[in-house]
Amino acid sequence: MTASDGDPRGLGRFLTLADTAEILNISASQAYALVRSGELPAIKVGTSGHWRIERDRLEDYIADKYEENRRRGLWHQAEFADVPELFAGRD
Repeated sequence: MTASDGDPRGLGRFLTLADTAEILNISASQAYALVRSGELPAIKVGTSGHWRIERDRLEDYIADKYEENRRRGLWHQAEFADVPELFAGRD
């Protein structure tokens, strides 16, 4: 992928932990923890076993976090709704 392919930073298909950390605005150790826990899928490459995160998996992770936050917000709204409001119009 080149910068003209929609990648303004010129990064390829696979990102380093440092790239991933920068995109998520977290530390490299936090990115490593996400990978080690399995929350963020990654692969080890090369003889030295450096972690790489596929750009599509990172985008999926971000989308999943947005969805998780959206659902959490709806849940919190429902917690504070009056019970009659939940069943309005069901006569």
